[in-house]
Amino acid sequence: MNQFGHVFTPSRVGLMALVFSALYLLSDVVEAIQGGFSDGQLWLTLIAEAAIPVFVLGLYAVQRPPIGRLGRISAIAYAYSYVFFTGTVVYALVNATADYTTLSDELQPWMTLHGAVMLAGGLGFGAAVLSAGVLPRWTAVSLMAGVMLVSLSPGLPAGAQLLAAAVRDLGFAGMGAALFLARATPKGRARDKLLIR
Repeated sequence: MNQFGHVFTPSRVGLMALVFSALYLLSDVVEAIQGGFSDGQLWLTLIAEAAIPVFVLGLYAVQRPPIGRLGRISAIAYAYSYVFFTGTVVYALVNATADYTTLSDELQPWMTLHGAVMLAGGLGFGAAVLSAGVLPRWTAVSLMAGVMLVSLSPGLPAGAQLLAAAVRDLGFAGMGAALFLARATPKGRARDKLLIR
């Protein structure tokens, strides 16, 4: 067991996915209520987004080997997209950016490119979770539906954008809850210790 095996157990990965998905949704709710960004809301977003690459790679790792190559590639793609998106939050804080539309306009074409990576990674990861059979099927369906809705929601009213984000966040939170509550199915049985190699 390597040095990470004691830190990243399935229950800890599950708790991370559950807590940080909830924080991410909370930041979106605050943004919708106030009609744009604020320093407090952006700091909350920064904390939540910075955790996404870690827990997504953890969710992949606890489903090995059944999650397969598609799961690995998709988890890496999704995690990478959120390394970029976390950087955009820092940009918004430093530049006192007013809202997401302004941020997106200032960072084109990179926002669109990384949005496509996020979409492909989310769809692939959801498909791999379905195939692996370790976590509840509904969580994978929610993730896939959510990333598609998030990709289609720019330009829609804030309520529709919030609903799209909630569907995606529900998928990851559900995966996290299943691990935290030790409800992974025997077919793909989550490992006792998460080993990151």
